[in-house]
Amino acid sequence: MRLAVTMASILVLGLTAWIAFVFLLQRTVMFPRPPLPAARAADGRGDVEILRIGEQGGVEAWYLGPTGASGPGPVLIFAHGNGELIDYWVDAFDEARGSGLGVLLVEYPGYGRSAGRPTEESIARTMVSAFDAIRDRPDVDPERIVGWGRSLGGGAVSALAAARPLAALVLESTFTSVRPLVRRYGLIGPLVRDPFDNLSVVEDFEGPVLVIHGERDTIIPASHGKQLARGASRSELALKNCGHNDCPHPWPEVRALLAVEGLLSAVPAEDSDHSSGDPDSSSGVGN
Repeated sequence: MRLAVTMASILVLGLTAWIAFVFLLQRTVMFPRPPLPAARAADGRGDVEILRIGEQGGVEAWYLGPTGASGPGPVLIFAHGNGELIDYWVDAFDEARGSGLGVLLVEYPGYGRSAGRPTEESIARTMVSAFDAIRDRPDVDPERIVGWGRSLGGGAVSALAAARPLAALVLESTFTSVRPLVRRYGLIGPLVRDPFDNLSVVEDFEGPVLVIHGERDTIIPASHGKQLARGASRSELALKNCGHNDCPHPWPEVRALLAVEGLLSAVPAEDSDHSSGDPDSSSGVGN
């Protein structure tokens, strides 16, 4: 009897220690923060405007203006994955800019050259600050600001959608919430410090939602994307034959959505012949 009690006590202590260990380290896992590049990708580029946003201007954002249109136009606010920096994305939106969109790349607190610590709350505040800064520009149409988030970035733009009026929402390889994902690490939902409940945001969002997900994604299963699409009142689901980090840039699908919703600027005819289809994807309309 005494041995059984002793073993039970050891088991409880071990389990408690494990839960405490995972609880304290979860932000290290969730926000790995890659090393800073030797040179800033925006340096020396006349087409990139470096902004300082957030509390005391501590967070960096880069604005890439449109190249195919003039006057107040639409803007994509892009939020990257948890193991990335805005430096990785400066060349990825050339086609979007050629279609008349400005692009705002927003860094997370504690990432790259930005001060602070990354948490759900600090990222949400940063995204709101980014929206407010870009909305007031004379070259931006405040009625045509679109949030686009990849992986963790889907949580960032969903948090923005809960606080500011976005014209559309693009969720690429994104989770419904962090809580269902952490079970594989032995952490139960109530202990998640930064849950990013994207599904609840999508369910309340009145604008169009485009969900893009790799069918072979083993990091965030495609079931999350399907559930997000089902939860939105106006949704389109594009399933891709890829995993989490090897999917082609889904600009064709995004452009098609923006065109249908009237969120593109007029561009010269020679610049407007962009393909809106992708033979490697399948699309379906949600609710």
